[in-house]
Amino acid sequence: MSIKQVIFVALVIAILALLPVVIKKDNIINLAVYVLLFVSLASSWNILGGYTGQTNLGHAAFFGAGTLATRFLWLSGWPLFPSLLAGGLLAVALALLIGIPAFRLRGVYFAIGTLALSQILYITVANTFPMISSLPAQDLAVYQLAPRYYLFLGVALLTIGTAYVLVNSRLGLGIMAVREEEDAAESLGISALRHKLLALSASAFFGGLTGGAFAFYHVGYYPQLTFGPEWTFDSMMMAYIGGTGTIVGPIIGAVFFVILREFLVLKLAELHLIVFGVLFILVVLFLPGGFVGTWGKIQKAFARRSTQPESRALPSNGRVDSIVDPLTQDEERRLPIK
Repeated sequence: MSIKQVIFVALVIAILALLPVVIKKDNIINLAVYVLLFVSLASSWNILGGYTGQTNLGHAAFFGAGTLATRFLWLSGWPLFPSLLAGGLLAVALALLIGIPAFRLRGVYFAIGTLALSQILYITVANTFPMISSLPAQDLAVYQLAPRYYLFLGVALLTIGTAYVLVNSRLGLGIMAVREEEDAAESLGISALRHKLLALSASAFFGGLTGGAFAFYHVGYYPQLTFGPEWTFDSMMMAYIGGTGTIVGPIIGAVFFVILREFLVLKLAELHLIVFGVLFILVVLFLPGGFVGTWGKIQKAFARRSTQPESRALPSNGRVDSIVDPLTQDEERRLPIK
């Protein structure tokens, strides 16, 4: 990172840290909490789906597992941070349970397996815990929004920072090599299975950690809610809208998605789902690189235009006598112009 980028990131973090101090409206803080939640969730999905190229259709299983474990342990008297860690580790255990056999096969088996896992857990949790999970009265009496906001901010920064360090490390290069061409990576001595499982574990851990923060934040919810497919497909959509395989892509996608959704819900109610479906199709068809990829293409186009040599005026006879190599200044060939 350049010095300008470091200063910009530090400034953004400082602004986010001061947000609850400056703004006292709970609705704005709640909106910021949901933005940070989906930044974490989309960034954790992107570690596997964007950098490794493995489509995960069951990210909600990891999010829900972290939520369920953290909520149960925290309300049972465990300290918050060990409860969060336990939720993340449970998500990793579930990920390895499906990843070890599925990654030994080629094709869509991993995507199908993760989708099946999330649906199985959704039905199982709904039947096992049919009642709403609410905070006890003593916790409601001391409930404050600011600590929940700072927890989500910490989880988001940890997720993004880990993704940045991982991608710029030797392991990250191996992960991206597997994404580009698995057979070629294997021929160079890179273990595709090992790198896939590493990316899956990191993705699941931070998905579970985000779920744990959700358990600490929410006053009351049905436990099966966090295993719903919308958590997976919303995070996927954010990553694709912003740009998969990038650090800032899921961040931009999450901010855009959450703010636009809140606006459309107020204006269109249930019809906003149709709008987002159409938006996702348009992004996949016309912006395959997302906002980040499209911006990069625009920058390259302007750079090419700025580096093109100026055209020379034609002689009065309408012919180009010769073309000169700009590097060697040697005359190459004569071309008539009709």
